[in-house]
Amino acid sequence: MKQLLLIFSIFITNSINSQSYAPAAGLPGSTAIHKDDTQFVAWATGVKVTRGYKNIANPSLGYTTVGNPEDVLGIPSGPLVSLGDRGEATVTFANPIFDGPGFDFAVFENGGVSFLELAIVEVSSDGVNFFGFPTHSETQTATQIGSFGSPAAEYLNNIAGKYAGNYGTPFDLNEIPNNPLLDKQNITHVKVIDVVGSIDPIYATFDSFNNPINDSYPTPFPSGGFDLQAVGVINEKVLSSETFTSEKFVLYPNPVKDVFYINFTENVLVEIYDITARLVKKTDSVESNGINVSDLPPGPYFVHFKYEEGKIVKKIIVQ
Repeated sequence: MKQLLLIFSIFITNSINSQSYAPAAGLPGSTAIHKDDTQFVAWATGVKVTRGYKNIANPSLGYTTVGNPEDVLGIPSGPLVSLGDRGEATVTFANPIFDGPGFDFAVFENGGVSFLELAIVEVSSDGVNFFGFPTHSETQTATQIGSFGSPAAEYLNNIAGKYAGNYGTPFDLNEIPNNPLLDKQNITHVKVIDVVGSIDPIYATFDSFNNPINDSYPTPFPSGGFDLQAVGVINEKVLSSETFTSEKFVLYPNPVKDVFYINFTENVLVEIYDITARLVKKTDSVESNGINVSDLPPGPYFVHFKYEEGKIVKKIIVQ
């Protein structure tokens, strides 16, 4: 009888503590958002990636290599970048994200229901101080999920990658505790950090309740770890000026080999960033002879035009 009472007590306790979260895409109650959903008004325009190991417990295998950082810019279209164990990607945007009604942005990974790879998400309003969402993994921690196993969406909360490819995991900035170093109305950076799925405390990634997040592990491949595809913006802070808009601002020619021009006559501060968000060129005004980019290596760049009433960001390709 005592054993039955003990088992019943454990059952009741687990039932009380259990927190079932949103299930897989397509199921009732899912929060998954398809990449073509009209909620998305913008996508990441800049990125910096720090690769992680193929297997953090065996560094001799080296780092992941699949994908290029610029593959995560714009709407997800297939290409990706593999972060590896505890690798990370920090993306930036043409305009800040703000804490508005409902979800504010979403992170996309290319996994499937039977092979989800996870990541922790942090945000920053200054690019220096980052703050994470409260996370929870209810996945059991008694047995390691293998290389080709998977956790399930309904046991995961505020963890990127809980939904299969083409469906973003959404995040609500309101869930992050307030901090004087974070302006939730002006989020400029989103950092995505691979979850090391090991339940070994030496290597594990822990949720906000100090539970190891059991995930596919090890993934000792060039494509190991979280495969970031894109970050989509739902609540974008737009410029207040109606005169300084992207539609009325033209940059030409694009692609450009030597010099590009703009059709805006007033003085602007021009800053050119590479895909890692590194400033590579700056000028205080645009003269009639345009801006010479012949000294830049070929590739994509983001040109920030800062004006008294706002800012416009344009993507250019240097040939």
